[in-house]
Amino acid sequence: MNTQNNQFEINKTEDEWKETLTPDQFRVLRKHGTERAGTSPLDKEYSKGTFACAGCGTPLFSSETKFNSGTGWPSFYQPLDSAVETSVDRSLFMTRVEVHCAKCGGHLGHVFEDGPRPTGLRYCMNGVALEFKPE
Repeated sequence: MNTQNNQFEINKTEDEWKETLTPDQFRVLRKHGTERAGTSPLDKEYSKGTFACAGCGTPLFSSETKFNSGTGWPSFYQPLDSAVETSVDRSLFMTRVEVHCAKCGGHLGHVFEDGPRPTGLRYCMNGVALEFKPE
C-alpha cells in the first residue's frame, strides 16, 4: 500500500512529534533519516517479545521473525498483519521500498528481496524507530 496519499490514524504536528520523540527518533521517523549501522542495541536483541513503533507504540514485528542479517540493523522476514505500509523511495540515486508504520506513518526503514525463508524478504529497520517489548 502506498502511504503517500494516506491519512494516518495518528496525526501530529511537527512540534507535537518533537515533544514526544528524541532528536534521533524524530530524524528517522519523521524526516526519513537512517541511523548508522551497528549503533542500535536492538540489532542484537533476540529475546522473546514484540518490536513496536517508537513513535506510537503500534506492534510491528514479532521476535520470532527476527534474524541476523549481518547488516548492522535489526532485520525481520515478516511484519505483523496490517502493521506496516510501503512506498517507493527514489532518493540516493536508487529505487527502494520504504517501510512505514501503518498507524502513524513513521519511517522505519526499507524492505529488500534478499531475506530468508519463508518470505525471502528482509525488513531492514532502524533500531531507533523501534521499541522492544519483552514477553
